[in-house]
Amino acid sequence: MNFSSLEIFCAVATEQSVTRAARHLARVQSNVTMRVQQLEEELQVQLFSRSGKRMSLTPSGRTMLGYAQRLLYLAEEARLAMNPEQQPGRLSIGAMESTAAARLPALLSKYHSRWPQVELEISIGTSRSLVDGVERGDFDCVFVADSSFLGTRDPRPKFAARGLRATRAYREDLLLVLPPNHPTVTRPADLRIKTLAAFSDGCAYRNVLEQWLGITSLETGSDWKVTELVSYHAILASVAAGSCFALCPRSILDLQRVPMDICAQKFATIDTYLVAQSNYESSAYKELLQFLQTAMYSEPGGINN
Repeated sequence: MNFSSLEIFCAVATEQSVTRAARHLARVQSNVTMRVQQLEEELQVQLFSRSGKRMSLTPSGRTMLGYAQRLLYLAEEARLAMNPEQQPGRLSIGAMESTAAARLPALLSKYHSRWPQVELEISIGTSRSLVDGVERGDFDCVFVADSSFLGTRDPRPKFAARGLRATRAYREDLLLVLPPNHPTVTRPADLRIKTLAAFSDGCAYRNVLEQWLGITSLETGSDWKVTELVSYHAILASVAAGSCFALCPRSILDLQRVPMDICAQKFATIDTYLVAQSNYESSAYKELLQFLQTAMYSEPGGINN
């Protein structure tokens, strides 16, 4: 067992695919397959259950993942201890408001406990502005959602075409939030109000609703109107007042003091990705990825929960 095999194992566990893991690691697919098989033979357990091209961790695989990640943590910690000039210094992170409010506090608290010397700089924005920003080099990495095809197609090739690398981070249940006593909605025609409360243009969740409503933008002359607000608190207050409907992650509703008579129904599931430039490497960023991959298997909202 060596660190290279453990890195490959963790990548396959995260990507749930040998093909995607090979692409992420810049290795040939046959090499990734062989290393996983060698690790299983060495441990004398099956680490993955295979269904077509999908690779899912077995119970033994989940146990092994925890050990593998800790071993990789210790290896990186030892390397940095021997090379203090390479100690991570600063990490600039962009995030959607929902991710910053509901997901990052726990993740960054653990990160700071392990790497207190890293200066974290957090900025809030829409998914579009954040992706543009990381492409320009304004951020080291960003947490964004991709609303293309309502989450039914892997967006990572689209990011790769822009010279960006995307890692799945969180899975969000999006709720259609309606005024008190509003009937159940199954299609746009069921909506009794025509005004959407949302963040500014470029918000991925707003784009989800625009796709569902069958429009490319809420332009002048459309039957649908938008009230642009700057916080979920303001959005939910507008919905409670009866003037708007909105789309909101369940994780945000769990944090807010939402009026009991507001109506909320499951609408869609969208993945959040951590995106960085394809050639970006730093110790601080690698550590964030490691913590994130641990959270993917151990925390509510993690991609494999």
